[in-house]
Parts: sequence; structure tokens; C-alpha cells
Amino acid sequence: MSTFSIRPAITADVRSIQGLVEPLVNERILLGKDLVVFYEAVQEFRVAVSPDGTVIGCGALHVMWQDLAEVRTLAVSSQWLGQGVGHALLNHIETDARALGLERLFCLTFETAFFSRHGFEPVEEELVDPAVFAQLSLSPDEGVAEFLDLSRVKPNTLGNTRMLKRL
Repeated sequence: MSTFSIRPAITADVRSIQGLVEPLVNERILLGKDLVVFYEAVQEFRVAVSPDGTVIGCGALHVMWQDLAEVRTLAVSSQWLGQGVGHALLNHIETDARALGLERLFCLTFETAFFSRHGFEPVEEELVDPAVFAQLSLSPDEGVAEFLDLSRVKPNTLGNTRMLKRL
């Protein structure tokens, strides 16, 4: 089994992150993002790096509210699937979430088996009270709009599953 390491992303990783995500966008597994969006969010990302320095996986932690964050853009190079890269990235993201004092992690995913193995459960109910919903609805972030299930993102919804993990 090959070894890899996990570290915070840097701006030099952004094009590699986009390269990991693009095939999943083409397969309609992830929503596409402009390059500038990845640069704006680079501090949210962790990357998995092979021994030769190649970025082989990525994942982001996007804080949404006092106790709630979303796992975003978890992607692994097809050559590294099944080698623990996604697991390691998610563990680092969860560690970061706990360090920030978060209590719940949310994701929108087609990979329900993967997230279920990591303690996430499908949810149907509203995850925030009406006052928090009102505040979150002010966010221009499309991921927050998807989380809230706002009608303005319905055309972009991929049909994925809403899942939640309590930390």
C-alpha cells in the first residue's frame, strides 16, 4: 500500500484540486465551481499528497453556523480509490471541526455508504431552527442554499442525500 500525507491546502494546490473535482462534475457527482471560488476557499481545504508531492485527494470544511459545518468537495484521484485517502481526509476534517467547537457535520452526497461507515446518517428534517434558517438564508453561498433546500437552487440539485453526523 502506498503512503500519503494530509496537509492544509495552499494556493499552489488549487489547480490540482480543480483537476480532481472536474471529472466528478462531468459525472454529475459534484457541482462545478469556478477557479476563483477554489482560491477564495483554499483555507477550508485539506489535501492528500503522494510521496512525490502530487495532490491525490481533497476535502473542505465549510463552517455554516455556530455548531454546524459542511464537508465539501471530498474527492480522491481514481488511481488512489480504496487506499484510505478519503477516510484520512474525512478524519482530518472532523478533527478540524472539533477544534473549532463544532457539534454537527453535514454533507450532500451520492456516496452514502462511505459516509455511513463514518457515522453520518441520512436526514430529512430541518437541521436548524427558524431563526437560524433566516440568518443562513442571507448567505450568498450556493452550498448554504442547497443545505437549506431553497427553491433558487432546485435546478442545480443533483438528487444527492442529505447526511449528518453529531461529533
